[in-house]
Order: sequence, then C-alpha cells, then structure tokens
Amino acid sequence: MLTGTTAPEEGPRRTTAAAAAAAATAAALDGTAHEPPSWSGQFASSPRGAQLARRLAVRRMEEWGHPPESDALCAVALVVGELAANAVRHGRTPGRDFRLRLALDTASDLVRVEVTDAASEKRLPPAPPTSCPEGESGRGLLLVDALSLRWGSTPRRPVGKTVWAEVPVGAT
Repeated sequence: MLTGTTAPEEGPRRTTAAAAAAAATAAALDGTAHEPPSWSGQFASSPRGAQLARRLAVRRMEEWGHPPESDALCAVALVVGELAANAVRHGRTPGRDFRLRLALDTASDLVRVEVTDAASEKRLPPAPPTSCPEGESGRGLLLVDALSLRWGSTPRRPVGKTVWAEVPVGAT
C-alpha cells in the first residue's frame, strides 16, 4: 500500500522549484513557519516495491523542479534504488513493509533520503565495504557514499532502523 501526503479528495500536487521558492518567500514575509517540502510512502518489501519507490521518487524530484536528465534527479534515483533494494534484500521482515521519505532542503540544496525497515538486528557498516571488481554485488553502499555528502543509519523504536543519505541537488 502506498501512502503519501496528499488527501484522497485532493489531486496530485505539482510543485516547481519556482513555486516552492515563492511559497517560502511568502511564508517568510508573513511570519508563518514553512516546513521544507517532503514526501513519504510505504511499500511492500519486495523487488516490485523497491522499483515503485524509485519511480515515485523520480516523479517527486520532477515535481520539485528537477528535470529527468538532471544530475540531481539521477543521483537521488540511484540512492533511493540502492537503499530500497537493501531494505528488501537485507532488512526484510515477513509481513512488514518499508517506508521511503524524501525531504527537500532548498536552503542547503540537499535532498534527504530515508528508508526505514523493520530489521533492527542488521546494522550498516561505518564505511562502505570494499568490493572485488569481479563480484556480482556489494557496490550499492559505494554508490550511496559517492553520491551523498553524508549517509548513515539510526535505530528506530521499537524495532527497525532508518538508513539515510543527504544528496546534493544544487540548482537546476
């Protein structure tokens, strides 16, 4: 099941970078607090769920004003794909979904990607593992490390963990 920040009676929200900047300026002028744009969804812990998470992250980046050919969108798509695939492959708990959250910080030109799963006994290594060039897997966290300013994991109470990465998106 997918959950998002849009109520059922509302249509999809299309937000461009210019509209987001205008809303932030208006909020600053009238003194109201403005939370950075964010989006979250819950997905089945399956390869299809990971694929859907990546597709919806791409759509959200487009709505935030990053065109499909931009480096920012491609970097976020790769990071979401790797973290979602890891949640499905290594963090899967039968009967439990995983959650993806994206938060755009326009002040620092970052998108924070968070993937939460229900497996708390498996912790991430403090640094990306080295991989044998001939190996068929093991490069996911190397990609996350290369595309992110920072990444890590935090425990989730009562169970699970959240793996996060801060991806620079700059101006489009």
